[in-house]
Amino acid sequence: MTIALTRRGLLATAAIAAPAIWGRDAVAQIRRGDELTVGIWGGAQERITRQYCATPLEQQHGVKINYVLGGTPERRARAYAERGRPSFDLLYLNIFESRQAVKDGVTQAPSASVPNFANLYPLARIGGYGVAFNPVTIVYDRRMVAAPMTSWKDFWRDDLKGKVIWPTYPGAQGTAGLLMAAKVWGGSENDIDPAFRKIAELKPFAAIQGSQDQLYGMFDQQVGAASVEFGSFTRSYAESRNPNIVIAEPVEGQAVAANFACITTGTRNQALAEAFVNLHLSPECQTAYAQQTYYSPTIRNITLPPDLAAKLIMGEEAVSKLIDFDWDVVIRNQGRWSSRFTREIAG
Repeated sequence: MTIALTRRGLLATAAIAAPAIWGRDAVAQIRRGDELTVGIWGGAQERITRQYCATPLEQQHGVKINYVLGGTPERRARAYAERGRPSFDLLYLNIFESRQAVKDGVTQAPSASVPNFANLYPLARIGGYGVAFNPVTIVYDRRMVAAPMTSWKDFWRDDLKGKVIWPTYPGAQGTAGLLMAAKVWGGSENDIDPAFRKIAELKPFAAIQGSQDQLYGMFDQQVGAASVEFGSFTRSYAESRNPNIVIAEPVEGQAVAANFACITTGTRNQALAEAFVNLHLSPECQTAYAQQTYYSPTIRNITLPPDLAAKLIMGEEAVSKLIDFDWDVVIRNQGRWSSRFTREIAG
């Protein structure tokens, strides 16, 4: 089946071949007037899913898609408070929150009832439906380092002494930095001592960064040379503001981070939620993510222009190099590690 990339083509194809896309039983259960409530981040992610998921469903089936925008902590707390009687039908969480939500009975495990589930990489099939890989890696200013950074151990090079902008903990960047430091210096999630010991050796830091905007402002002012950050957002920053910033590909791999679509346990709009997720996992929507946000696709059945693909995590081999962690251990120790970070690293 050929699927046009235009919005009109997408609608026409969906209307003609809806049973092939979503399954006959699922389509039969979508009733005119149904409403789906989706909790997601704002900005590009809202805009893209409205175009490629919400609008086609509304126009084809006469349904309404309601968005609740905001940060992950707010919608996660709401979903847990409403467990079993959700106002969200679908919510978006990060990789470790999505896995925990399934274990806690807040959201459903992913299944083949969403046809495009079959196209997901294995890493995107745990805890929900992975819609975007957004790994965390080393980012640095080429003007302020003696040589390219190609390993997580490079933070400890002599030429970077006093130039490291370390990310605060907890948070995706700080978690990645802590866990990768443990990994490359002989520890693990279950043996975090090497990470704290080695990160403390980096002091004095050029600064501690608590957000992307803060880090990018520091890079603008050349406060420091290197940090740990999402590669996708940093690529957008480098191309729009600061071409001296490099997104590294360390030999040990990049720390996995990903966004997941999670269907709530107890939703009354199961078929509509599955149809929404299925469209999010379409090549059209995944292509828009890649083009507009540099998020890497979670599906195999997609081909992107070579110049764009070179900036992303593409293909079985590249995805297999993403470093995953035992998030049960990480979550269980987060409070203790946070106190330790404040005391030994930030203090």
